[in-house]
Amino acid sequence: MNYKSILDFVLLYDSIFGPLIYIYIILNPILPAHSYLFCLQFAMLQRNPNPLTPANLCWSRSVSSSSTTCSTKLHTKLFLSSNPQYFIINSSKRSSQNSQTGLQRDPKNALSRIIRREAAIEGIGRKAKSKKQRNRLWPKAVLEALDEAIKDNSWDSALEIFGLLRKQHWYEPRCQTYTKLIMMLGKCKQPELASLLFETMLSEGLKPTIDVYTALVHAYGRNGFIDKAFATVEDMKSVSDCKPDVYTYSILINSCVKLRRFDLIGRVLAEMSFLGVQCSTVTYNTIIDGYGKAEMFEEMESLLTDMIESGDSLPDIFTFNSIIGSYGNAGQIEKMEKWYDEFQLMGIRPDINTFNILIKSFGKAGMYEKMGSVMKFMEKRFFAPTIVTYNVVIEVLGKAGNIEKMEEYFKEMKHKGMKPNAITYCSLVSAYSKAGSINKVDSILRQVENSDVILDTPFFNCIISAYGQAGDMKRMGELFLGMEEKKCMPDNITFATMIHAYKTHGMIEAAESLENKLINTSKNSVLLKEVRM
Repeated sequence: MNYKSILDFVLLYDSIFGPLIYIYIILNPILPAHSYLFCLQFAMLQRNPNPLTPANLCWSRSVSSSSTTCSTKLHTKLFLSSNPQYFIINSSKRSSQNSQTGLQRDPKNALSRIIRREAAIEGIGRKAKSKKQRNRLWPKAVLEALDEAIKDNSWDSALEIFGLLRKQHWYEPRCQTYTKLIMMLGKCKQPELASLLFETMLSEGLKPTIDVYTALVHAYGRNGFIDKAFATVEDMKSVSDCKPDVYTYSILINSCVKLRRFDLIGRVLAEMSFLGVQCSTVTYNTIIDGYGKAEMFEEMESLLTDMIESGDSLPDIFTFNSIIGSYGNAGQIEKMEKWYDEFQLMGIRPDINTFNILIKSFGKAGMYEKMGSVMKFMEKRFFAPTIVTYNVVIEVLGKAGNIEKMEEYFKEMKHKGMKPNAITYCSLVSAYSKAGSINKVDSILRQVENSDVILDTPFFNCIISAYGQAGDMKRMGELFLGMEEKKCMPDNITFATMIHAYKTHGMIEAAESLENKLINTSKNSVLLKEVRM
């Protein structure tokens, strides 16, 4: 019996004899078991060309409610019932070892998440178009689709699903749902919609909780509306049982730091002290890191002293790395080494990020021997280098013009099974461009094109600059157009690089044409001013 006869047999007689057909085929010793399973699956597809639809999936009830990461297992066993075309899909906890029963799919995989979310949203949208089913959607399906959209920061889909949710007869407004949506809108740079959603919540008669208010503070502060963030905190004080807590103030302080509004931090700390809200370690670390990046070292050390004297929120590894990173980035190596020793005397041990900071700082200062000493020390203490470690070393050696050593570490990195990312390739391109090895830039570009590396705007800026300096205007233009295909938005560096390259090689018309395109929108007008400065 060959494949075709099995298929004919199944398709012709399955509807008559039911499960007996499957038993017969499994017991037939002529072909291997996997061949039968393949034929059966194909036959089922012939009967139902769309088996992976909500109507045709049979979900197991053994899904764990814990926070453990789950994976999907697609078993190729058969469902001996009146509907034998079903696949059985079980959800189980991920094991550290590969399962021997079926295909394993990582739920964190970007593609699988997108497919799941789009399938869920499509299913809800299809039912929503039906007048009969619009207000009778299955709660589990709607809530899962909403959760997927929020997790993926797909704010437009999330709001659309939430609109359908509110129309259901079983819908009950919950502050937790509004909190998640407002936080998502803040991350997606939609503070106006976050504010509108808050008003919608009030119109439904819900009393805002601390979490809802804190999410709104986050949405305003993250997007530059610092005055509205402070006003929201003031509103919280007027609501009973809704006073701002340390988490609320930490988010407000983080917004001030990101916007470089250090003048407001003292006001926030004074208010916290007046209300009896103690700073947490996270609060202190946020301010220390902000002061360090702004090179406000006196304020940074003063706050560190306050942190130690408080006795409640002691320094940790994040404090350690922020302090030495700030001094190292500023080139104050002696200070960095001093605080490295001080923190160890406090009982705080360095981690892999600490060593990465030391390597970058020594390399930036041209102290390559000390950089090598850190690498050897890591090896002795069994600290395995990460992708970040190799990226730092490759960048430092590339800037120093040590191409041979840079390539050596690049090979070592790949030999250890580490996958280069956009940062790695950007450092390599910069080094080869600086050395005038445009042929090696071509090689890197081919590697990138034949890989699944996720490219970003800085990488395109780097490689556009390389071809611009080499005088290959055609290739530079092609890469600029390729940015749109990769969904990478050009920034002021992109335009400045291209305009400079065109003018350097006497292509004045091309430079002016590019400048004229920038004037079309107000945003690009700002970019044009930055480019011309």
